[in-house]
Amino acid sequence: MKKIEEYVRSIPDFPEEGIIFRDVTSVLQDADGLALAIDLMQEKLKGVEFDLVVGPESRGFIFGVPIAYNLHKPFIPIRKKGKLPCETVSIQYELELEIHRDAIKEGQRVVIIDDLIATGGTNEAMVKLIEGLGGKVVKTVFLMELSGLKGRDKLKGYDVESVIAYPGK
Repeated sequence: MKKIEEYVRSIPDFPEEGIIFRDVTSVLQDADGLALAIDLMQEKLKGVEFDLVVGPESRGFIFGVPIAYNLHKPFIPIRKKGKLPCETVSIQYELELEIHRDAIKEGQRVVIIDDLIATGGTNEAMVKLIEGLGGKVVKTVFLMELSGLKGRDKLKGYDVESVIAYPGK
């Protein structure tokens, strides 16, 4: 079987010159790549006690739901503003994110699953939403990390792991 890095297509100079775009769709388009990505992300949760899996729209859904299913845990979506039908709480940074107000109960231990950590803005916003509802983020797991963008700096004090770390942007 191939290594997970071999499933990721790298596209130079996209969206601008000097950037190497790491394309997660090439992982999703291969059944072995998708299974390997989910398995490797799920391995990062061994020994972690938690109650809920949270993932942001849309790629956090792709990886978070099968992990929640495999571990028999609920999955809580964080969505862009205006997509959730019940009472929500929201946070604005570059985008506005929302979660149902009743999705997380006081003291519940939460794992965040997403495809990518880059600047850390989305991840920091999700942590604030979760903690604002009384949840405790016990771990964040990403398939890919662009370490040159220093997204971990926004998650200091949290248990952050990625399956693949790329230097640079």
